[in-house]
Amino acid sequence: MQKLAIHGGERLIEKYPTLTWPPTSQKTADKLTQLYMSRQWSFNSPAEQEFESAYAAYHGAKFGVFMANGTVTLECALEALGIGEGDEVIVPSLTWIATAMSVRYVGAIPVFADIEGDTLCLCPKAFEAAITPRTKAVIPVHLYGSTADLHSIIAIAKKHGIAVIEDCAHMQGGFWDGRGVGSWGEISSFSFQQSKTLAAGESGICLTNDSKLAELLYRCKHIGYSRYDKQGQAGTPPPVGLRCHNYRGNAMQALILQDQLEELPKLIKTYNAFRDAFAAELEGLPGVRLQARGKLADPQGFYALGIIFDGKEWSNIPLAKITEALGAEGMPVGQTYGPVYKHLLFNLKPDEYVLHSGANADQLCTRTAQIMHHNMYHLEGAQLCAAAIRKLFEQRGSLL
Repeated sequence: MQKLAIHGGERLIEKYPTLTWPPTSQKTADKLTQLYMSRQWSFNSPAEQEFESAYAAYHGAKFGVFMANGTVTLECALEALGIGEGDEVIVPSLTWIATAMSVRYVGAIPVFADIEGDTLCLCPKAFEAAITPRTKAVIPVHLYGSTADLHSIIAIAKKHGIAVIEDCAHMQGGFWDGRGVGSWGEISSFSFQQSKTLAAGESGICLTNDSKLAELLYRCKHIGYSRYDKQGQAGTPPPVGLRCHNYRGNAMQALILQDQLEELPKLIKTYNAFRDAFAAELEGLPGVRLQARGKLADPQGFYALGIIFDGKEWSNIPLAKITEALGAEGMPVGQTYGPVYKHLLFNLKPDEYVLHSGANADQLCTRTAQIMHHNMYHLEGAQLCAAAIRKLFEQRGSLL
């Protein structure tokens, strides 16, 4: 039996097949040069308008509002829905800190509710159990591109008069029950940070099917201006109390994203094929499973793919040791986020948030590794990753 690479054995994967990220193209570079010379770089530029319309249409939404990043999109969504001081917003216990911090930015209280054990997304039962008379919204996060149970969450939200803001920072191009993820809630929020499936360095977008919310979102991100006001002239005043900011994106980001959007269907198809192949390669291997898509997700969008080592066969081996050993074999693998309330960058005071439930989040974050989307571009990679995990399984006793 071959010794593990971490113990001095031969490395299993000499060169892992990956996709250089973010992508570049000469076609886009030429367009950027033309845009640069046009001087139409911001302030509701044609490039921004084109991308807003195209991205909304792709996901089955009526309106898109382009912004500076995928954190301010959440903040503006909360502002547009009138959420502020004294209100509570339910968020999943396992997500990136921006989901919860945006709630505090508007003065509301984030309430953490537990996740499902298969998708790692917000558990509908935990969501409903966390509702109080102060609850005004819920932010289901489609973690790594797996889809939260939208039908159940929306039904609960409607029953209690609660707004739904979909956090789609990890979700580009996915569909749920035949309809684009991001078109189900009152508002959705997407991120185009450099590591995302569509990447412009930074920027984000809100989608909505409500024209009034679209107007409020635009005013929130553009210092109170209406979309129809002319720059440099006195505009129609925003609603009293609406906190407005300079959260604009710019035309160069939008142009890059517009070109990438044309390639998104191919990427989504490729990533889903990788997941299917990876699952087939892992079939029969005890104690390890892939993060579930979501029962009605087809196709799934991807930011990453969770690999969950929660069987008894792995129980005595720390996740850090598992990922270190897999990395030594040449597999590009990392660890998932910890629960938000335990993250080093989460600095809210104890009276600024509520931990309602998080047992699954606490446990699964210690057992979940992940592979990033750009390492899911070649089917050969699925075979190599599975081979590395099988090698580790056979010699897992040496890691104790």
